[in-house]
Formats: sequence, structure tokens, C-alpha cells
Amino acid sequence: MAHIDTTCNKPGFPKKILANNLEEKHLCNSCQKILRRPLQAQCGHRFCSFCFHKIVSSGPQNCSACIKEDLFEEPTSILKQGGAFPDNAARREVEALAAVCPNEGCTWTGTIKEFEASHEGSCDFMIILCPSCKELMRANEQERHNERECPERTLNCKYCKEPFLLKNIKAHDEICPKYPMICEGCAKKKIPREKYVDHIKFCSKFKAPCRFHVVGCDTSVEKEKIHDHERQCSYEHLNLLLHFIMGIKVSLESLHTVGAALELQLQSEKAKVAELSRRCQELELKVSTFENIVCVLNREMERSCATMEAYNRQHRLDQDKIEILNNKVRQLERTVSLRDLSIVEMEGKMREMSAATYDGIFVWKISDFTKKRQDAVAGRAPAMFSPAFYTSKYGYKMCLRIYLNGDGTGRGTHLSLFFVVMRGHCDALLKWPFNQKVTLMLLDQNNKEHIIDAFRPDISSSSFQRPVSDMNIASGCPLFCSLSKLDSKNSYIRDDTIFIKAIVDLTGL
Repeated sequence: MAHIDTTCNKPGFPKKILANNLEEKHLCNSCQKILRRPLQAQCGHRFCSFCFHKIVSSGPQNCSACIKEDLFEEPTSILKQGGAFPDNAARREVEALAAVCPNEGCTWTGTIKEFEASHEGSCDFMIILCPSCKELMRANEQERHNERECPERTLNCKYCKEPFLLKNIKAHDEICPKYPMICEGCAKKKIPREKYVDHIKFCSKFKAPCRFHVVGCDTSVEKEKIHDHERQCSYEHLNLLLHFIMGIKVSLESLHTVGAALELQLQSEKAKVAELSRRCQELELKVSTFENIVCVLNREMERSCATMEAYNRQHRLDQDKIEILNNKVRQLERTVSLRDLSIVEMEGKMREMSAATYDGIFVWKISDFTKKRQDAVAGRAPAMFSPAFYTSKYGYKMCLRIYLNGDGTGRGTHLSLFFVVMRGHCDALLKWPFNQKVTLMLLDQNNKEHIIDAFRPDISSSSFQRPVSDMNIASGCPLFCSLSKLDSKNSYIRDDTIFIKAIVDLTGL
């Protein structure tokens, strides 16, 4: 298998880049876009390298194109890793197609190869996403958007030069140390916030509360006029001070009264404290007794804990033994399963060996004909393979393939019967291509009128060359027997069973 290019990580090209009419052969059978790094699967269908590896990344898959075209056939229609090769002829054909840029407003033209190499990721008109605000824009608009329009862009403060987001401009203005303030006293402007406090300390025009505001004067006065205010309002200030002192005197009298009451209450509390002391002594005696009891209980608890720890250690040992035994049981189960598979495989080989013949003559009994015919009509099992038979013990290995509802030109109207050359153990000793006459028969179970067809192999056909896989492509009679003839009353089907016979002419072997 040729090396596959795995460097391409894009699906196909969009259809609208083609300057001319689109052809079906140029489309990927997965993404339905124009092929990019085309791979051809064994079934003949083409896929983009990216699409093929995406399909088979989770394991072998059925080819959807084969299923859609009703061409599905194992194993060629199974897509798997390593099951496709680079289709360089298709790649050159696609890359040479005339192309235009799919981005609106762009006038670029060239070939698909030039589009991928130099234009696809660098077009000024392609739509991109702003990483900050998630807005869509053309590539050639990104610089203007970042500098002027993006609501998430960063600005530098014109006062302190510190960066901040546009949406936080008001919050920054409230804390900026260089932000210009206006003095409420002298109306001086452009005072940096960091110097505003120092300014108002010395500003003679700044209004400050009167020194007597603690006793009730609520006037705010400019600093240079504070002494005039105190002279002019001295009587009012003294009056306020007198009222304040009288209030303090009344408060002191109230405090004396409260103090006397508190002293009486304190004496009462002392009596209560004495009573509480007596009760505390009684409680201390009880606590001492309880402490002795607790010591005894602690010793019992320690012994119980030691016993519990011993039980836990034994339990862990038992659990480890159980886990070891479980592992042995699982290992024995796996061994039994493998032996069962070997027995099934050996039984299959024994059945195949018991059914095999070594004289070029083979009779194939097909029972449950009605059910198998219904499965073929429904598409559940359209074809059946016979056991292998041989021309001699060391001769050609062959089998038959039958379509109970027909195949190809005989589908739905005839029973189709084919002859298949299989890979054998002694093929290296045999003469190739296979050139023996083959006779195929549907036996009349009354031995009156067998249906017979014979052919001599076309030695140029790949069906009769030395097999390189388990079996070659089947060759035979798609119109072997009319289904209407089988459905009529005859002796070809008896007890829901038919017999197929194959005779290989051994002349010359």
C-alpha cells in the first residue's frame, strides 16, 4: 500500500470556487465538496484525505456510497485504515481546474492549486472572528475594528497613561490618581486627585465646619473667615456650650442614681455567687467520681479497639485472598472462552473437511430453501458460499457461490450460480491460470431432467489467475435457472431442499 498524505487537515473545497461547471467525479463521497488530497478506496470511490481518516478513525466502516449505489460487497466495500491510496491523477485534474475566490467582493482568479497554496488563508475578504468581542468581520477590516470599534479594546488613560478596557472607563475615572478635580472653595480646576487632599488643607476658600459643631453649631465657614464667624457668634457659641454643660450635669446625676442601683444589684449578685460557689464544690466532687468511671471505660475502650483492629487486619487478609481467587476465576473463564473458540473453529474445519471432495466432483445440499430464498429477496443474505472442494488432495481449491434471487442481469428473475477459485496450500505447485472445463448442474431429484450449464475458463480473466487473497472474483452463470421454473411444480425442490452439482474436468492434470 502506498504512503498516504496525512498532513491535510481540511475537508474539501467549497463548490462555489469553481469558475466552470461542476462534474460529479470531482466530489468527495463524504463531504460532497470538491476533492482535496483525494484518496481512492478499494471499492473505487474517492474521498478527501481528511474525510477518509475521519470516517475510519473509530474503526472499519461500510462505504455509504456503495450502499447508496447498491454495489455493497465485502470486503472491498469496507473502509479501514490503510485501505485507500492517494489518487494522484484525480488530484492533478482537480488542482488544474479554474477557480474564483468564494469570498464576496474578492476578484481573485486562478487554479484550485494556486487558491490552496497562496490565497485560501490570506484573502482580505474572508470572514474572521474577533477574539475579544466575537464579532464577524472581513480580514481587511480587522485593524480598524481593533483600534476604533471593538467594545472590548484596551485604551490608555490620557491622564495617568495606565491601560484599561473601554467598558471600564467610568470606573477608572473614579480612581485615577491624575484625574482633574475642581476645588469647591476656590474653584481651581485641574487639580490631580492625588493632590486634592493636600490642596483643601491649605485652601483659604474651602468651607470647613465650625469648631463648635460638637456642641451644636452647624455652620460651614471658609477658612479665612473662621475667626470672624467665631467673634460674631460668640454669644450663640457660649449659649450652646452652656446648654451642653447643663446636659452633661443632668447626665452625671442620672449616672449617680444608676450607680446606687447597680451597687444594690452587685450585693445581690455577690450572694448569688456565694451560693454558686457552694454548688460548684458539690459538682467538683461529682466530676471527680465521674472521672474515675471514665478512666475505667477508657481502658475497656482501648482493649475493644485493639480487638477490633485485629479483626480488621484479618478481614483485609481475607479480602486479599478473595481478590486473588477472583482473579484466578476470571483467568480460568478467559482460558475456557479461548478453548471454546478453538473448539468452534475446529468444528468448523471438521465440517469443512467432512464436506470436502478431492475428485473435482461436488454435490451441495441446500436445505431450508424457502427461508433462504426469502432472506435473499429481502437482501439480508443475497449470496451463499458452498464448502470448499478440490480436484485432488494437493490440487486446486474451489467453491460455489449461489444467489437464490439472482445477481446482475438475473436479479429477481433467475437463480444465479458461480464458480470460485480459492487460495490453496499447494497453489505454488499447480499450473496457472486455471484452465479446466467446469460443469454446473441443478439436480432433478427424479433423475430425469437436470439443468446443466458448462463453460471453459477465460484464461485472461483475473477470476482464473493464481489467487492472491482468500478467493478470486466469482465467474459463472447469472441466468443459470429461471425462478419461474423453480416455482412451478417440479422435482428440483423436494422437502424444501435442492442439490447443486459441480464437475471439474480433470483432463491434463
